[in-house]
Amino acid sequence: MSLVIRNLQRVIPIRRAPLRSKIEIVRRILGVQKFDLGIICVDNKNIQHINRIYRGRNVPTDVLSFPFHEVTATHGLCHLLGFTHSTEAEWQQMFQKEKAVLDELGRRTGTRLQPLTRDLFGG
Repeated sequence: MSLVIRNLQRVIPIRRAPLRSKIEIVRRILGVQKFDLGIICVDNKNIQHINRIYRGRNVPTDVLSFPFHEVTATHGLCHLLGFTHSTEAEWQQMFQKEKAVLDELGRRTGTRLQPLTRDLFGG
């Protein structure tokens, strides 16, 4: 299945081709080639933000892993429905819609997901 690698930080140089090759080897060793995998490299500030939202821990960490597609799909669908977050008022409306959807998804599936834009305007 697919492997997506995004480098959103500039502190540590990352060469995607060698990383992709090594990850594919690890996937074969573990027998998980049938799953889509996304790897996003971020700086300490951003991983601390995500760690605070999803784990309630306000510290940077080395890695977070979870089924992220529910959050990004919800965010994308809200945009397709006309929601935006260019201003604080627009963000407030979109955040409330995303939160309601993710809360209901969590109720039905036992997950705890929050919109990634939670602190966009100082939350």
